[in-house]
Amino acid sequence: MSLPLEGIRIVTLAEQYPGPFATLVLADLGADVIIVERPSGGDPARQLPDFHAALNRGKRSVALDLKDEADRATLRRLIETADVLMEGFRPGTMARLGFGHEDVAKINPRTVYVSISGFGQTGPWRDRPAHDLSYQAIAGLLYRQAATGQIEASPDLAIGDLSSAMFAVAGCLAALLERTRTGRGKYVDVSMTDGLVSWMSVFLAPVMNGGQLGMAHINAQPAYGVFRCADARLLTLSVTHEDWFWAPLCELLGLPALAPLGHAERSAREAELKPLIAEALMKRPRDEWAALLDRAGVAWGPVNSLEEVTQDPHFRERGMFRSVRERDGRESWYVAQPLIFGDAGHPGPVSGVPAVGEHNDAILASCCARPALG
Repeated sequence: MSLPLEGIRIVTLAEQYPGPFATLVLADLGADVIIVERPSGGDPARQLPDFHAALNRGKRSVALDLKDEADRATLRRLIETADVLMEGFRPGTMARLGFGHEDVAKINPRTVYVSISGFGQTGPWRDRPAHDLSYQAIAGLLYRQAATGQIEASPDLAIGDLSSAMFAVAGCLAALLERTRTGRGKYVDVSMTDGLVSWMSVFLAPVMNGGQLGMAHINAQPAYGVFRCADARLLTLSVTHEDWFWAPLCELLGLPALAPLGHAERSAREAELKPLIAEALMKRPRDEWAALLDRAGVAWGPVNSLEEVTQDPHFRERGMFRSVRERDGRESWYVAQPLIFGDAGHPGPVSGVPAVGEHNDAILASCCARPALG
């Protein structure tokens, strides 16, 4: 099947999480993604094999020591063939190695250059080291803890890493589109914290303009939350301002007197009404509620374990999980590319995880004058 990015070559030095997730999306869309790894050990994330595998199936790997002049010359020749160069080092690192944006533009002016960093290439925090939790904190995602002083469990999902990966994908595709008009690649500065601040728009804009606090007034609803069923399994109700969800829910739960309440009154009486809903839901097991809630057309969802997600019939019918053959012959299962193009289904994954430098011979022989590395 033809894929949107067939013929696009992406050379990436971005390690760990954001860059690998961004190039995973691009590889599944048809791009030839070449990982430039350190000869001794490769991407540090290889120390977590399952984590690394989930992000790097379907790519090719070359091993180059960028402190070695011969290998730097090899990278320059590889860049001559690249539509995109992606990197995720601290600001200034690539320039010190001789591969900053201006350097790459001289090698290949058509190359789109994407830098992913915690705080961006400018600003007082640009050199500050941090990981995802700190990015979330500085961008305001932990605002409730700031307001109450109560320390809560750290989020499981690395939202800063993943959101910056998607901004990197968007920036990359936009710059490639612009190149069709200008013939030149653009520099894309992706800041993990800037991306998180943009995701907080509905919280931050009201603060700056004297309005209501973001989504808090929307989610302060009695039928918006996690509830326990008779069998101790959990489900979520996600009824906010919609009367057309609230009224049938009340009838279903045996609380018809509450059905006429509007959004504002439900919000004002949340503390009173939520325990009534919780008590009603404790009368049946989750599977029974599932059929009843679906039939009533109420917004809800089960709180799935990770194992339940992999067995969910909806995701399985959608083709969200796919197996590939690894280089050692093993079969591995991966999450598929979520986008669907036409009738062809999900475009990836199509291959497993490369070894460090596995494709040196094939890639470097095709683009470099000197003999390929072993």
